[in-house]
Amino acid sequence: MSTVLEQALSILDKAPETPADLPTWFAERQRSAWQRFLETPAPKRNDETWRFSSIKQLDFSGYHTEIEVPEETGTLIERSQGLEESAAKFIFVNDTLIEIESKLPESVICMPLAEALILHGDLVKQHFMQQDTRLGSAKWAALHEARLSNGLFVHVPDNVEVEGTIEAFHWLSGEKSTIFPHTLVVTGANAKVRVIDTFLSENESDAGLCIAFNDLCAGPGSKLDYLAIQAFNESTKVIQINETGVARDATAKGFVLNTGASWARNESLSRLEGEGSHSDMLSVSVPARTQEYDQRTFQHHVSPGAYSDLLYKNSLYDKSRTIFSGLIFVDEKAHRTDAYQTCRNLFMSPDAEANSMPGLEINADDVKCSHGSTSSQISEEEIFYLRARGIDPVRARQLIARGFSVEVIERLGNDKVEELVLKHLDDKFAHIATGGA
Repeated sequence: MSTVLEQALSILDKAPETPADLPTWFAERQRSAWQRFLETPAPKRNDETWRFSSIKQLDFSGYHTEIEVPEETGTLIERSQGLEESAAKFIFVNDTLIEIESKLPESVICMPLAEALILHGDLVKQHFMQQDTRLGSAKWAALHEARLSNGLFVHVPDNVEVEGTIEAFHWLSGEKSTIFPHTLVVTGANAKVRVIDTFLSENESDAGLCIAFNDLCAGPGSKLDYLAIQAFNESTKVIQINETGVARDATAKGFVLNTGASWARNESLSRLEGEGSHSDMLSVSVPARTQEYDQRTFQHHVSPGAYSDLLYKNSLYDKSRTIFSGLIFVDEKAHRTDAYQTCRNLFMSPDAEANSMPGLEINADDVKCSHGSTSSQISEEEIFYLRARGIDPVRARQLIARGFSVEVIERLGNDKVEELVLKHLDDKFAHIATGGA
């Protein structure tokens, strides 16, 4: 039986072995990524992209991929509760697919990434991890590329609109287990699709590690909505990296909900690549106890006449901590840029800590850009108002925090999806109210 150290070596020190049935180009990508992982220095405390971060969280020794899928997965399938009706539903446990349901038209390619690499290798190759990871986690993106074995691939052809939502559930099972889920979504011209990734733990105690990556490629005139619901247990660590490319007249909307994990690092880059492109970057986070959420964003305006809007809201309980660092970058020829960036923090405890660093770098004329961050506590007047109506102080604070978050959630633009997000949010508030029991 292998020791914990030997298991750790299998993920951090031993070269990956790509299955023989996968394309040669993918095997070469994995070998190159592994070498890049070995050669890339680990982040240091004085790196600007890791400013205020807890570098100690990057100690991944002891984490491995040796734990197999549980023999009994029926319970996890039953617990994979999302929308009442989905266009398609995928359930993964430790990156192994255990269930598929689909009502999609034949023209839409929607399948596990491992299968897509075999059946649609050229299409995957064209869009797979084409942008450079530039927000600090290049080393861990390389590890993800070297180690990933499965995920979700979606391709919606020109002029096809997917009715409903595609859902994927990613379960993490086993002490010190690691998963590398990858989601690649590509929309053709004037296509439309919505995808939700939900990340969950099998139980409330096992410490796990998730290094997730998603590529979103919005074709000309298309509309692509993507949601990541991170609800792992509070013993798990997470790195989530998002790379979005938005073509001419396309709209891409990305949303992240953080309620779980002991430590989560979110890196989101949106690249406005065509005139008339539109990007919305949204997030709601509710850390409690000693949870820490580290959020890094980059709104890259490459083409003229593009629009981007970022709104992040954090409600911080107990001794929790958040970091937000965002940059709007306007290239030299990206005239008529219209870009906004806002991070708002609501302190539910005097012991919580929020660090916010919004920024602008403008290299073009005739632009309209703004950025800002606010932090505040709930006023006693608000609490008094609700108490006068028979609402106890704990519930009153939760209602205010919920209302604070709703402004972001309403921008999702779909009642059923908003209800799903609010359910996860209410579950977190109930968890806080019971002291995490």
